[in-house]
Amino acid sequence: MVTGPSSTAGACWFLVFPDTDAVAALAARARSSATREIPHASGRPWLIGRWPDHALTTVACGPARLAVLGQHAVTEKEAAHAARAGSLEAADAHASKWAGSHHLIAGLDGRTLVRGTVTGVRSVFVAQVPGTHGAHLVSDRADVLADVAGADLDEARLAVHLLSPGILHPLTTQTVWRGVDVVPGDRRVLLDRDGRLRTSRCWSPPPAELPLAEGARLVRERLADAVAARITGRELISADLGGVDSTAVVATAARAGAKTVAYTAAVHDVLGDDVAYARRTVEALDAVEHHVVPATAVPLTFDRVDVLDDDLDTPSLYAVNRHRRMHIIERAAERGSPLHLSGMGGDELFSGASAHVHGLLPRHPRTAWQLARGFTSLHRWSRRTAIAQLLDRRPYGSWLARVAHDLTLPQPPMSVPLFTWGTPPRLPPWATGPAVEAVRALIHAQAKDTEPLDLGHGGHRELATLRTLARFARHVQQMSEPLGVTFAAPYYDDLLVEAALAVRPQERVTPWRYKPLIEEAMRGVVPESVRHRTTKAHAALEEETGLRRHRSALLALWEDSRLRELGLVDEAALRDWCVRPLAADLESALLHPTVGCEVWLRARERSRGPLRPAQTDTGGITA
Repeated sequence: MVTGPSSTAGACWFLVFPDTDAVAALAARARSSATREIPHASGRPWLIGRWPDHALTTVACGPARLAVLGQHAVTEKEAAHAARAGSLEAADAHASKWAGSHHLIAGLDGRTLVRGTVTGVRSVFVAQVPGTHGAHLVSDRADVLADVAGADLDEARLAVHLLSPGILHPLTTQTVWRGVDVVPGDRRVLLDRDGRLRTSRCWSPPPAELPLAEGARLVRERLADAVAARITGRELISADLGGVDSTAVVATAARAGAKTVAYTAAVHDVLGDDVAYARRTVEALDAVEHHVVPATAVPLTFDRVDVLDDDLDTPSLYAVNRHRRMHIIERAAERGSPLHLSGMGGDELFSGASAHVHGLLPRHPRTAWQLARGFTSLHRWSRRTAIAQLLDRRPYGSWLARVAHDLTLPQPPMSVPLFTWGTPPRLPPWATGPAVEAVRALIHAQAKDTEPLDLGHGGHRELATLRTLARFARHVQQMSEPLGVTFAAPYYDDLLVEAALAVRPQERVTPWRYKPLIEEAMRGVVPESVRHRTTKAHAALEEETGLRRHRSALLALWEDSRLRELGLVDEAALRDWCVRPLAADLESALLHPTVGCEVWLRARERSRGPLRPAQTDTGGITA
């Protein structure tokens, strides 16, 4: 049965309809949960959904329509200039220069272009409408699209979400719905009048040629523009103030004149120094109201995992730390903040991937070997394995095939170097045989034709990590919407990503300096006593203590497990793992994806009823 989208209070979403009567019935269903609608020039529905007023700028210029939806400061005048560009592609070219994080939806003569962001913080999903001879719908949420199009759950795709670490291009960014597909962030969607769909490439990684100093100036300008696009017109904003990356965001906002309420969460680890550095930062800045949240007040990992009901469009690793992450945002909401800034994404951009050494080796062998020795010594990696990885020239498809073969092996130890295409993900010991075979088959199917995201190992790893981890910023935004708070992670903005990736990798990613690009970029912005910081707080104690303290909630999650019902996990093996003492870095972390999947299934069931698994020729996955 086809239904309308979820009506959970506070959730934001949009659907894009082609200019045809063939989808009129689905538009009527979508209206049942929508609060807003924008028509085509023909009068047929174009955009239907729910979004806050401040998120949308839209214009109509004759037969042209243009909507900018998300975090931006685009004026109607700027939007109209893009709309009158003469073609959908020309309008997109104008929009690609706008700061912030947003969707672009442009219409001309009944045709529509939809574009999200490179990292997928603003994702684009597509689904073909049954019985319409090829008409498609487009949305920013996979679950909304699945509801309207009547798509079934795909258990094999869901099983992919059990992988740890969950970074495996292209599988881990795909949806869990049969017939609902994600459009890669480097491509845009084009719908004709009848809704027939094609995509075209609209983004490529920039040449990594800028020297560090020039790249730093560009990053500083792009970060200032990204923050300004979000704080303009707001009397009060809030922000995380913890590590190097969030400090840069707070300092940028404060120096732009924003009244900023900054929150620093203390940790139980006596070596954690976020609070000390945060206080130094605040002392040197004006207009920052600072709150230190005691470690004892911040929820631990696994807190109340058995009762989570966030309306997320995909399973999320953040389920285990949901209350830790949201504790500060809830405080910010109580303080009256409509916008919360974060440093998420900074690690991916500024720590970068040591695997760039692999690509440097043929071109700059002396530099590459120096870097390799430095990384190997810094991380205490196996030298023999490092050399083997650096000399390994297998294409990406061959590496994927090896991942499929090794799915059930133990996770690689911390001493394994990171010079390959990626860290080989593993399925947990409680994954059933059918689940393993389903994931293995999906990987083999992709290994035949999938190309890496960049020609080099380092560039590919960085883009794959950005695309995968950016979805957690989407999840936090979806968690924050019911509170009336816009969650912003400017480091995932296209223009900032481009600026960082344009810097020479041997200068941006080095074993001898901690995040040199953001350090140089923040000269004169972040106080000097903080700018050279080389430490990062960790929450291993919160993880291990949380597992002990909230073990009963974790075990309750496996009573009548939905994953077990779908044939994906062995409940007895899973429960046995949960009662053991576990190391936070590998053993406990293996639980995170499984918890995320179980929590998502239960929350989805509470809001929409039991999920309908896809019917396949083999009858689906059975344990």
